[in-house]
Amino acid sequence: MKYGRTYNFSAGPAMMPEEVLEEIAAEMMNYRGSGMCVMEMSHRSKVFMDIAAEAEADLRKLMGIPDNYKVLFVQGGGTVQFAMVAMNLLKGGVACYVETGAWSKKAIAEAKKYGEVKIVASSKDKNFTYIPDCSDLDIPENADYVYICENETINGTTFFELPNTKGKILVSDQSSMFLSRPCDVSKYGLIWAGVQKNVGPAGMAVVIVREDLIREDLAEYVPTYMSYKTHADNDSMYNTPNCWAIYCCGKVFKYLQKTGGLEAMHQRNVEKAAILYDFLDQSKFFSAPVEKASRSLMNVPFVSPSKEQDAEVVAATKAAGFDNLKGHKSVGGLRASIYNAMPKEGVEALVEFLKKYEAEHA
Repeated sequence: MKYGRTYNFSAGPAMMPEEVLEEIAAEMMNYRGSGMCVMEMSHRSKVFMDIAAEAEADLRKLMGIPDNYKVLFVQGGGTVQFAMVAMNLLKGGVACYVETGAWSKKAIAEAKKYGEVKIVASSKDKNFTYIPDCSDLDIPENADYVYICENETINGTTFFELPNTKGKILVSDQSSMFLSRPCDVSKYGLIWAGVQKNVGPAGMAVVIVREDLIREDLAEYVPTYMSYKTHADNDSMYNTPNCWAIYCCGKVFKYLQKTGGLEAMHQRNVEKAAILYDFLDQSKFFSAPVEKASRSLMNVPFVSPSKEQDAEVVAATKAAGFDNLKGHKSVGGLRASIYNAMPKEGVEALVEFLKKYEAEHA
């Protein structure tokens, strides 16, 4: 690792590609002859408007986003989107949610403030260690949408098959697996993703929403900013957007295009995850609680034989130059987040360290 950087296994904000950070650093004081940093620019200036338009165009190309979908850059991240989805898509019917862990639970709690919510499948019975069968969900006729958290960052599970929504709109929180693998956008009504995990700095979400779902007949209590129509009608410039995040994300979109696109990225992610899971599956000291068919390629939770030893391992990894391997406070244990920007060498180095630790402490 250059510049004295550490292998950062944080679930977010997370690592960004070094090549991208170097480009950003080179443009920090004077962006392409403008005489200023992007952080100092007016969002109405031609220079920044070009940055934003290019970022959207590159994302559309990268994901193959159909023309009848809007791409929005919305401040706030996940907590805002939990409410925004329900405010914009609940039309007096039922919101159907698949409960697969901490983040879908938060989305459910938020949606209940704005209408009727039905949990159509859940993996709560096994402590959210698997993705439930969603091939024949009991979805009522008056369902306004079906919502999933496609990758649960805390619990380490992911959908490898999308639910059968019986023709109803599918909404997906893709935050912690966004741009990690190819995605057929046409299968969704709305995709949103907080960018701080796999794409850029914290403080923004990308929303990809089908145009026919953008409504103006929202409840009177819905704030102007919380309407998708507000952002769609103003090209995400209704107010001052998160200019810095848009700029950084645009750099990452170009980086992904240059390095083979989402198919190539997916193959690299499969290889990286296999290195860690293969070790955990043969280990006599560490174990991975998630069922194999549901394991995330992005977030890998694992445990040692006791909570006390978990804490000791975390301290040892920190001392060895690895960072942010402590599991989320709600589940404990350890967790390695190995997003797109985590190099294969980082995962290999972690596995070598864990092997050595096991040999000395088992």
